[in-house]
Amino acid sequence: MSTAMETDVTAGFEMVVGLEVHVQLKTQTKAFCGCSTNFGAPPNQNTCPVCLALPGALPVLNARAVELALRVALGFGFTVNARSIFARKNYFYPDLPKGYQISQHDTPIAEHGRLDIGLLINGEPRVIGITRAHMEEDAGKSIHDRYESATAVDLNRSGVPLVEIVSEPEMRSPEEAGAYLRTLKQILLYLDISDCNMEEGSLRVDANVSARPFGQVRLGTKCEVKNMNSFSGVERALAAEFRRQCGVLVAGGSVQQQTLLWDGAKGEIRPARSKEGSSDYRYFPEPDLPPLLISDAELARVRETLPELPAARRARYAAMKLSEYDVQELTADPATGPFFEAVLALHADAKSVANWVNGEVRAVVNERDTAWDAMSLEPARLAALIDLVRDGVVSSSAAKKIFAQLLVSTDTPRAIAERDGLVQVRDDNALAGWVDEVLAEHPVEAARYAAGEKKLVGLLVGLVMKKSQGRADPKLVNQLLSSRATG
Repeated sequence: MSTAMETDVTAGFEMVVGLEVHVQLKTQTKAFCGCSTNFGAPPNQNTCPVCLALPGALPVLNARAVELALRVALGFGFTVNARSIFARKNYFYPDLPKGYQISQHDTPIAEHGRLDIGLLINGEPRVIGITRAHMEEDAGKSIHDRYESATAVDLNRSGVPLVEIVSEPEMRSPEEAGAYLRTLKQILLYLDISDCNMEEGSLRVDANVSARPFGQVRLGTKCEVKNMNSFSGVERALAAEFRRQCGVLVAGGSVQQQTLLWDGAKGEIRPARSKEGSSDYRYFPEPDLPPLLISDAELARVRETLPELPAARRARYAAMKLSEYDVQELTADPATGPFFEAVLALHADAKSVANWVNGEVRAVVNERDTAWDAMSLEPARLAALIDLVRDGVVSSSAAKKIFAQLLVSTDTPRAIAERDGLVQVRDDNALAGWVDEVLAEHPVEAARYAAGEKKLVGLLVGLVMKKSQGRADPKLVNQLLSSRATG
C-alpha cells in the first residue's frame, strides 16, 4: 500500500493505545512453590506438585516476589493497597495445568501510577497514567511441531512470578508507545526487579489499540495484539492494526473486538480468537491464599532500598555541565553511572571522564557484550590514564594505544607508556629536529605557511606527529611552527 493511500485511510482518525506489560520478577523460586525459575532447563524439570496442580498441593506466596512488586509500585509512583486479594482467573489452555491462573483482579497490590516517557508535546512533558500493577503467576509454554502435527507442553515457566503493569489508554501513536516501553524498561532495570530479556520471555507486551474520529470522546472498539518480540515490533504492529481498523471504518464496517497475532517477518496482523472480557474469566477470590497485607513499616523498609532512578541521575549529571548526549549515554543503563562516578572520584574533570566512558570504554563493553563491573579495567587505572593526558605526559592518540593495553595487562598506564615509547617528547632539541625535517621534506607547504597561510599548521603538526610516531607534544610543535612563521 502506498504512503498516499495509507494517509487517506488514517486521515481523520486518532489512535488510542493502552499497553499491558508482563514482567518476570527476579526471584530464585516460583511465585507459590520452591521450584527454580532458571531459564533454559530441560523441559518440565523445574516442576513440583504445586505448579503441576496435583491434588492436595497448596500454594505458599513467595515473600521476595512481594518485595519486588512493592519496588515496582514505589518506583512508578503507585498507590499501594494495604490489603490486596489473589483471585483465580479461569481459562483452559494445555499449558495451564490448574485450569486457572492465580492473579489479582479488582483489588491489586498497586494502582494509579504515572510515567514521564521523555517526550514533549506542545512543550509539555508527556506523562502516561498507569492503571494498576498486579501480581500473578505465569503459564507454561506450548511448543508446536507442524511437521509432526503435535504440540508439546513445557511447564518450567508455570508458576513463575510476574507483575503485570497496565497503562491507561492514553498513548496516541506508535512513537509514544515505543517511548513508554523504553522508559518503563529502563526504570525496571534500575529497580533491579527483572532482567527484562524479551527473547527469554522476561518482558512481554500486549497492546490494546483502537481507532476513533478526531474529537470523539468515546473510545472505539479495541483489539488486542500479541506476539511482539521487540519494541520496534510493537510500533510496527500498532501502525499496521491502526491502518486496518481505519480501513474497516472508512468502508462503513465496524471493528470486531478480537485478539490478533503480529507476524513480524511478513509485517502482517492475523486473527487469533475473539477477545475475552472479565466475565469470561469468571474471577473469584483464591480460597487457598489469604489477603495480602502490607504494613506501613514494610513499605518504608522497601522504600529505603530503592536506588537512584534515571530521572534523578540525569538531573545530577546535567548539573555537572555535561552535554545532553553525555547525560543520556551515562544513564542509559544502571551500571554505566557507577563506573563513571568511580573514575570521576579520582579525576575531577567530568567531561574528560565522560568522553572516555562513552567512547572507548563503552565500545569495549558493547563489542565484548560484557558487564561494566566484569571488565579487567579498574576505574583507578582509567583515571590514571586520563591524568597522563591532562598532564601532557602522553598524547590523546597515544592514550588510546595505552587503553588497549590496559585491557590485557596489569601494568599501570605510565609503565605501559614508558615501555612502549609513548611518553610525549617535550625536549626542544628533539622537537626542533622533527620540525626541521618536515619543513625540509615539504618545501611547498613550508613556503606557503611561512607566507602567511596559517591553515596549513594542522597539516604540518600532523606530519611532525607522524614522524615522531605520536611522541611529540603537539602543543609545543604548534608553538615551534608559529615561531618559525614569524621568525
